Amino acid sequence: MSTSSIHQAGFLAIELDGAGWHGTDITRAVLAAESAGFHVATFADAPASGRANALQRAAYAGPLTRSIALVPEVDTVYTEPFHVSTQLASLDYVSGGRAGWIATAAESAEAAAAVGRSSVTGAALGQEAAASIEVSRRLWDSWEDDAVIRDVSTGRYIDVDKLHYIDIDTAVDVETPAGFAGAGYSVKGPSIIPRPLQGQLPVLAPSSLLGEVPADTLDAVLVSAPTVELLAAEVRDARSRVGAGVAVIAELDVVLDARGQAAAGRAAGFDSGRAAYAGSAAGLTDFLTGLLKEADGVRLHPASLLVDLEELGRLVLPELRRRGVLRPVLQDGTFRDLLGLSRPASRYATAASNAATAPVGAGN
Repeated sequence: MSTSSIHQAGFLAIELDGAGWHGTDITRAVLAAESAGFHVATFADAPASGRANALQRAAYAGPLTRSIALVPEVDTVYTEPFHVSTQLASLDYVSGGRAGWIATAAESAEAAAAVGRSSVTGAALGQEAAASIEVSRRLWDSWEDDAVIRDVSTGRYIDVDKLHYIDIDTAVDVETPAGFAGAGYSVKGPSIIPRPLQGQLPVLAPSSLLGEVPADTLDAVLVSAPTVELLAAEVRDARSRVGAGVAVIAELDVVLDARGQAAAGRAAGFDSGRAAYAGSAAGLTDFLTGLLKEADGVRLHPASLLVDLEELGRLVLPELRRRGVLRPVLQDGTFRDLLGLSRPASRYATAASNAATAPVGAGN
């Protein structure tokens, strides 16, 4: 969980596709966002869309970047949690420990048909998200940090005693939601990839999933509102629900006056249902100055990545840093470092250590 404080300088994330995609080359986009000083780049997903998914695009960008965190949306309903966890662990390696996960769960008859299962609705969406997060966290812990030994003399690459079964059954396991309504499944483990560089990737989720997804399983929540006037209040409400240990990230659409065009004209047809700022870069800077005193971070969704990113990097981020409300970019840091999270020990390593040191006859 985060140890961040709402009084310290915040961070900025930028969504690199979704409504602002417009065919922009992903390499150029992520490097431009990093050069502009953004702390996090996120990648929207659309199951069954036919294009490379968000996790694949983030993995492609990983080796090319040096400081920006890479956080794809990954569906928890129509994807296999074992594969999700291993692919996210791989992303953590290719990005040097700068990976995260936005766990999503949305009703989609098209995605359900694509994988040959019935459509999931209602409370089952959040319950499947909670189960997928729990499975992934256990799999990330299933390799102890020193499991890879590379012992040339014996020809052993790993110490098998430091790999652990996770033995989770979503239908009966006590750490999944009571009355689990999704399709039951079980995962034995261990993972097929060593423990991620961060130990556990930071997990983010929309605040709409809170309730079915326990707050203490998340590292950050994404908070939206229908108007900019209501956004700060929604942030405060989310803070009251998750406590100080979970980062709160506000969602904001952005359309700026740019290239001789007024924002009002450029905003035509850009309506996601999120709070939207349309106006000058100076006005956005003032708004973000206040919002970053409430939220740990803000994720910006530009109307046009090619146009708005240029204005954000040239006029908005430098002024926010001058005002002291935006933290410096972390060099050689991890996404956990950005969120103020320590690196956790594997739950299985602790259990194995306790069992090894317990006196003979202790326990049951």
